[in-house]
Amino acid sequence: MLKMDQVYVIRHKVLVEGQSIRKVARQFGISKNTVLRYLKVSSPKRVESKPRDKPVTNLVAGRIEELLLEWTPRATEKQRITAARLHRQLREEGYAVGITTVKDYFREKRRQSQEVYIPLLYRPGEVAQVDFFEVTIEETGRQRKVWKFLLRLMYSGYEYVWLYERCDQISFLDAHTRAFTLLEGVPARLVYDNLTPAVRRIVGADRLLTERFQALASHYLFEPCFTRPGEGHDKGGVESRGKNIRLQHLTPIPRGENLTEIAQGLLQELHACYQTKLNAEKKTVAESFAEEKKFLRALPPVAFDPRRVELVTISNKSLVRIDGAEYAVPSSWARLQATAYVGVSDVRVCCQGEVMIFPKQQKGARYIKYRNYLRELRHKPQATRQVAPQLVEELGEPFPQLWQMLSELFGGREAGRVLSRLLGAIVEHGEETVREKLCQALNVSNENLLGLAGKLQTCLSAAPVVVPESLQQFEIQTSRASDYDWLMMGGRE
Repeated sequence: MLKMDQVYVIRHKVLVEGQSIRKVARQFGISKNTVLRYLKVSSPKRVESKPRDKPVTNLVAGRIEELLLEWTPRATEKQRITAARLHRQLREEGYAVGITTVKDYFREKRRQSQEVYIPLLYRPGEVAQVDFFEVTIEETGRQRKVWKFLLRLMYSGYEYVWLYERCDQISFLDAHTRAFTLLEGVPARLVYDNLTPAVRRIVGADRLLTERFQALASHYLFEPCFTRPGEGHDKGGVESRGKNIRLQHLTPIPRGENLTEIAQGLLQELHACYQTKLNAEKKTVAESFAEEKKFLRALPPVAFDPRRVELVTISNKSLVRIDGAEYAVPSSWARLQATAYVGVSDVRVCCQGEVMIFPKQQKGARYIKYRNYLRELRHKPQATRQVAPQLVEELGEPFPQLWQMLSELFGGREAGRVLSRLLGAIVEHGEETVREKLCQALNVSNENLLGLAGKLQTCLSAAPVVVPESLQQFEIQTSRASDYDWLMMGGRE
C-alpha cells in the first residue's frame, strides 16, 4: 500500500499534469489498475475480505464469560466489574493476555448488550407522560423541598405543571384533575413509572392498581400505561423535560409568599414561552396544542374528587387525628364518629350535619381553636385564664381589649372568672349579641373599676329571656329559706 505522499504525486501527475496512466504506472512500478484505484479515491482504505483471526481473544473469551457469569450476582452499580479487574484475574490464572485485548472484548460485549432505542411517532391526543420531580423553593425567606408534578402532551409538547407539599396519592389525583381541567380534555393514554400512588403491586407484565387510581382512570376514561421496572427512559420525554424546567424556569430558586403563588408563577411563565417556542415542525407549542386539543376526549360533566374519605373517632378532648396531625372540633362532638375528607391543602370533618374546615397540618402538629370549647370554658375559670390570650385573639376585638383591662383591674384570677361568665353569655345569647353589648360597655373613656364591673354585669344579663307561650300563664313565686327547712323535715309542719 502506497504512502499518502506517493498517492498525492500520482493523482497530481495524471489529473493536473495530464500524463498518461501507463507512464505513471511505469514510473512508480505499479500496475495501471492501482493507478486507477487511487484516481477514484484519494485515500483508499484496506478492505478485509474476511474478519482477521484473534487467537489471543479466542483463547480468553471463554474464561471471561465464566468470570462475568460468576461475578455479576456479586456486583453492584458502584462496585461493578471492569476490564482492568478481569485482566488482573486472567493474569493471576496464567493467561498471557494484554489489557488492550480484554478492554476491546469487554467494550464490544457491552455495546452488543446495550438497548437500541426506537424513535417513536406521536399522534394528536394519543399519549401524555406523567411524573413527579423534587425541587427547591424559597417561601417567606426559607428554602425547602417540594414536589413538581408534570404532565406533558407528547404530540404538541404542551404541559401542565404544579407544585405540591407531598408526593402522595391525594396530590397525585388532585394534579390530574387540575391538569384535565386546564387542557379541557383527556388524552387517550397516560404513561407512568411504577409509582406507589398508582401501582399497588407488579405481577409479571401486569399492574395491580390502587383503588383510588382505578376510580380516576374510570372517571376520565383514559388508559394507564406503565414503564418497565427500573427503565425510566421508557418515558424519556417527560423525564428530559422535567430536568429542563428545573434548570430553565426554577433557577435561580423561585421566591414567593406561599407555594400556590410560586406554582402559579411557574405555570404562567411556561405558557408564555409556548407562544414563541417552536417544535420540529416549525410550529409554536401553542399552535400545536390548538391542533391537538380537537383530538382530546371530552371531560365528564363532574370533575373527579381527589379527597380521601375516612371515618375518624373524636377523642374525649374533642380532638381528631388525621395523617398524624390533630385538629380540635366542637366539644359537642366529643366521643363521636365523624367523616373526614382529606384534601391537598385542607381537611373537612363532618359530624351531626355540621362541617368544620381546617388548613392541612404537618405530621405531629396540632391545630386548636379554643372557641370550639366555649361550652366547657364557661364552667372552668382556671382553664379560661390559661388559654385566654389565644382565645381572645380568636374572638377578635373588643375581647383582647377586655382581657387586658380585666387583667390590669382585677388580676389574672378574677379576670378568668369574669371572662368565663362572659363566655357563658356567648353560649346562651350568641357571640354578636355579647360583642355589641361589650362594645357599648367599653365605649366610655376613663372607666373606673366599679363602673366597668357594672357595665359587664349589664352585658351578661341584658339579653332578654324568651319564655314559651305555653308557660307564660304560670307565675313562679320567689322561694324562701323556710321552704328549704320544710323540705329537709320531710314536708311536716
